[in-house]
Amino acid sequence: MRKTDTDRLCQAVALRVHAGADPQQLGRALAHAAGGARLWVQDVVGDADSEAAALHRERELSRSVDPHVGPGLRAVLLRYTDAVADLVVVAHRAVLDDPYHLVQAVLGDADAPAPVPTEHGERLREAVNALDRTQAPAWGLGTDGDPSTGRHTFTVPADGGLPAELTLRAALGLVLARCTGRDEVWIGVDAEHALTFTADGSLTVAQYLERVRQAVPAPGPAPVVGLFITDAPEALTGEGVKAETIDVRPFLTPLHHLSVHFADDGSTVLAGTCRYRRSAFDDDAVRWLTGMLATAHRSLVAADPGTPLAGLALLDDSQRHALARLGGLGRTVHVSDDRIEQTVSGWARRRPDAPAVTFEDRTLTYRQLDQVSAGYAAGLRNLGVRAGDRVGVCLERSLDLVVVLLAVLKAGATYVPMDPAYPQERLAHTTQDAELSLVVTESGEFPRGEDVRLVPPSTLASTQQPDDAAAPPSADAPAYVIYTSGSTGRPKGVGVAHRNVAALLAATKDDFGLGTDDVWTLFHSSAFDFSVWEIWGCLMTGGRLVVVPYWASRDPRQFAALLADERVTVLSQTPSAFAQLTQLDREERISGSVRLVVFGGEPLDTRPLRFWLDRHPEQECRLVNMFGITETTVHVTAQTVTRREALTGSRSVGRPLPGWHVYVLDPEGRELPPGVPGEIYVGGQGVAGRYLNRPELTGQRFLPDPHAPGPMYRSGDRGRLLPDGRLEHLGRLDNQVKLRGFRIELDEIRARLLDAPAVDAAAVVLREGADGDTAGARLDGYVVFRADGTATGDLQEVRRHAARFLPDHMVPSTLTELSALPLTPNGKVDTARLPLPLADEAAGAPETVGDDLPSRLRAVWEKLFGFRVGPDDDFFALGGNSLLGVRLLAAMREQGLPTFPLPQLYLHRTVTALSAVLEATEERA
Repeated sequence: MRKTDTDRLCQAVALRVHAGADPQQLGRALAHAAGGARLWVQDVVGDADSEAAALHRERELSRSVDPHVGPGLRAVLLRYTDAVADLVVVAHRAVLDDPYHLVQAVLGDADAPAPVPTEHGERLREAVNALDRTQAPAWGLGTDGDPSTGRHTFTVPADGGLPAELTLRAALGLVLARCTGRDEVWIGVDAEHALTFTADGSLTVAQYLERVRQAVPAPGPAPVVGLFITDAPEALTGEGVKAETIDVRPFLTPLHHLSVHFADDGSTVLAGTCRYRRSAFDDDAVRWLTGMLATAHRSLVAADPGTPLAGLALLDDSQRHALARLGGLGRTVHVSDDRIEQTVSGWARRRPDAPAVTFEDRTLTYRQLDQVSAGYAAGLRNLGVRAGDRVGVCLERSLDLVVVLLAVLKAGATYVPMDPAYPQERLAHTTQDAELSLVVTESGEFPRGEDVRLVPPSTLASTQQPDDAAAPPSADAPAYVIYTSGSTGRPKGVGVAHRNVAALLAATKDDFGLGTDDVWTLFHSSAFDFSVWEIWGCLMTGGRLVVVPYWASRDPRQFAALLADERVTVLSQTPSAFAQLTQLDREERISGSVRLVVFGGEPLDTRPLRFWLDRHPEQECRLVNMFGITETTVHVTAQTVTRREALTGSRSVGRPLPGWHVYVLDPEGRELPPGVPGEIYVGGQGVAGRYLNRPELTGQRFLPDPHAPGPMYRSGDRGRLLPDGRLEHLGRLDNQVKLRGFRIELDEIRARLLDAPAVDAAAVVLREGADGDTAGARLDGYVVFRADGTATGDLQEVRRHAARFLPDHMVPSTLTELSALPLTPNGKVDTARLPLPLADEAAGAPETVGDDLPSRLRAVWEKLFGFRVGPDDDFFALGGNSLLGVRLLAAMREQGLPTFPLPQLYLHRTVTALSAVLEATEERA
């Protein structure tokens, strides 16, 4: 039998012997009472209250006995230098039912306790062995593989009018229901039996107590938590000996993952001892749980019988404030009253000739940026733009984009960024919803609405400056309005103030060491709030901003060359976009100039980053995972990703930035203790406050902050606070799907696919059957294999790996290999562009391969992509990139097909278009 099993079948008692403890007399009494058992005597150097005494006593209490390899009972008398002694008795349950009864017999004249029948010990052993098949809780924050146990003592106020056994079970049931999010409660009472009852919040206190009273222990597998209540032993008196109980341990190692023991002596305070396995429960999590148990018990016994359970407090005011402080409340930063454009102009005065913005072969100094944007601002005012107006900006990444955004701010207005690649309907909706009368754009296809004026940047530069300009609004005025996707499909506008952006920079500048020597990239669309961090994070700290051309943002090789040529130091990336860069880095090390990489925009899987850290050590390149939301000004928390996080697959997004704080609440808006998952709420200096023209939605998402002035934002993200104040992000609450009655977290499946050997990226989607037939619904999985040659990609191996961890209903019905996951303009995985998988997974070739050039070319594409390709499907829309283009050319040469210069692929992106070009080239030849 394993030692842990033996420990769970052993019990112990320690008593302080005050006087008359004759070892020979105690030894004879022990031998008589326990059939020849021996008493060991050990002299300890130190008084009974010394550290040495406590160490020896704990060691003896923790040593198990096993009747299969030796005596099933051990008694030790520890004698101290102050003439006081401790008697410690440890017994196996197969030998002795209760060691306390044995001690009573030794110190008095009571009959010795009868040994427990052997068959009972065997049943206990079977029940203990079954414990290893129970799952550890997802809310305990334990460390997998930690074999140690913890011990925590606490007190609970008692109630003389109700049995302690009833109220303690009921209070623990409330705590477990809150921590698990389930009304059904399961509490172990011994190794073989458990109580089951319901803690439905709609029940009254009286109804609930009656249900707990009627619950009958039933046999079955042991639950996570056990509760043991015994009568407190009285002082024992023998022939000239008086003993006081120091410690009683029903199990040396907790019988359950967490075992709570109370000794009820009828007083107004119940003494509790919590023993727990550190593989399942963190020390701090146990302290919070026992604190909640004490509060729940106090609330329960003091409540009116008609009070609904949902109205009982499980956390008192001090505990709630402690949680708020743990979530960052109270950490503030000083924020100046300067607006964004005023801060940038300050750098133009201090460092006028320093480079500010670079795009391709053009660079503007801070003086030039300030002057040109001032001219554009004058042009805007000449066109009727006034302070507080909203101005649409729909431009590709370029110098003009940065200048126009700054000009809008200089005009005292608010910019509304729009991506030229967005659908016409979305652009039209944004223009209408934001009530725009002026849009700066070079797109000839921008949807024209009534009373909406479209002007190119050149028009602004050519206008005369007015004689005077009105004073700009305060820093509390909105700097920009960014539209984010809504669950209903209707984008919603979020206006963010200048002061919020300044607070973000004040919270990060010193920690990240941002300064004038830094070179940043503008990689993301201006309609994605990550661009706010990139543009103003750079220009408000005096750095140089390198605007990344569109094709460079889509071609990792071009982007890597840009990083090296421009000596970029600060890089901001979504994890999906960075995965393509790291894949290239494995083939050829990219620039070593990058010192800081900031991740945001989507959840980060830290495990693949260990390959980056192999080539770019932590001390040379800092990786920071930041959780953020448009409604809370880009970023909320920051977690430096070290090799430890990469190896453990940490999901921590770090502690809140100074000035920001987070809460984790249950569906009823009640605080949850560390380790318990719930919904993330964000408060502090970055909260925007409202949605544009959406008062109902504003009321749902922006709520009063219970601990600070201003609103807090209800994020819709799932997470949990860790005991050290960091936040774990656990995905979206709405990223659940239902398949044949099962609720499924897609992120859980994705994580298992990422665990498989050679998998670099993964995505999972739920697809409905034909004509919405739910019976035909299935999960489709997509994987990108590493291209560094360290492992061979095998879809069947990925499937077998997933099946080892996931139940059948969660294993994807199809798995498709892609060269890269398709991304949105914001750099996130574009699930709408994930291709339909092959109808027959075993088929690797097209349905029919003709001898004509288009058919042969299409066959190469399908083999390359691993799925069916239509003749008019866009190569890059399918997930292609320049690396895949190189592989395409190689595959075409192998098949004897004519090849072409790679840039032609960007111009002729479909099989049909490319075939026509190749056929025309062959005819001319």
